[in-house]
Amino acid sequence: MKIICIGDTHNKHQQLLIPPGDVIIHTGDFTEAGTKEETMDFLNWFSGLPHPNKILVAGNHDFFLEKHSDLLDKIIPSNIHYLMDSGVTINNVNFWGAPYTQGNGTWAFNISSSNEILKHWNLIPSNTHYLITHSPPFRVLDELDNKRHIGCEQLLQRVRFLKIPFHIFGHNHNDYGIERSQNTVFVNAASLDQRYRPINAPQIIHHKDS
Repeated sequence: MKIICIGDTHNKHQQLLIPPGDVIIHTGDFTEAGTKEETMDFLNWFSGLPHPNKILVAGNHDFFLEKHSDLLDKIIPSNIHYLMDSGVTINNVNFWGAPYTQGNGTWAFNISSSNEILKHWNLIPSNTHYLITHSPPFRVLDELDNKRHIGCEQLLQRVRFLKIPFHIFGHNHNDYGIERSQNTVFVNAASLDQRYRPINAPQIIHHKDS
């Protein structure tokens, strides 16, 4: 199974060169201002991609989906798996997604309390093969130019505890890339760099069937 990973496209999704694959994942921040127009433009594009399976989580810019969480069935096209503390199984592979980032609450899906965000990470099932979050884990592909780390420590602890094989995220445009630990492959799939140029190629994972 070929898995294509993108994220942080901020309305520039049309400029990406998307390779073919079985699954395409977007890790959030598909809009810039989080408006209805931006949201629907992206969803129409994403739903029209030829990939048989499409997985989406929201990001801290995606206000429209947060404000209208009660209307998601009407907003999200039926061929997109929108994950918010939820999962989907594709060919016996378990995907789980969540949109939250730590902050002062002024952004979408933004949580200031460590205890509150931990409640969401504790929902991640132990049988997860691919975890998809907008937030990076702490000190893993999360460093800004000023050397500040913006990842979530509670998220890292949960990933380590569950020994999740793959963790895919975005949020930080500065640290696009792949990092490996003993148990986990971490993938920062941010498509735009820190200057908002769509120059980061989609990350590709070739999942080997067990």
